[in-house]
Amino acid sequence: MNTTVSLSAARGRVLPFSDKEKTEEESGTLESSLLQLIDDNRRSSLQLREKTERSRKEAIRHAARTADLLVKAVNGGVEECFVNEKRIETEIRNLAVTVAKFGKQTDQWLAVTHAVNSAVKEIGDFENWMKTMEFDCKKITAAIRNIHEDQ
Repeated sequence: MNTTVSLSAARGRVLPFSDKEKTEEESGTLESSLLQLIDDNRRSSLQLREKTERSRKEAIRHAARTADLLVKAVNGGVEECFVNEKRIETEIRNLAVTVAKFGKQTDQWLAVTHAVNSAVKEIGDFENWMKTMEFDCKKITAAIRNIHEDQ
């Protein structure tokens, strides 16, 4: 008895056929089944390839979108830091101008204070001079009285 491998062998089973039992019709059916299997396999492979390609393109789109979102998130923080830095620099310049103004004003106040101090000293000196003059005048007056009384 001769054995041949049929379509079932592809599925793991071996079926015995005798040469007499095999007809052309079965042979045609076997060929058409094999062709059908090949065609199904080709279609399945093509669908799988298309699905894989779609999935790959979708993954690329998602990766690009994720990269864009990450860049925006990072740039948003950087942009905020940059804006804050500019504000701080502007505030520093304004404060430097204000400090310079206050420095000039302080110098002016010091000059006025020194002038007032000098004036007060002069007044004190004048007062001291006046007391000295008064004392001298009293001495002169006393001396004149003494001379006048002695005569």
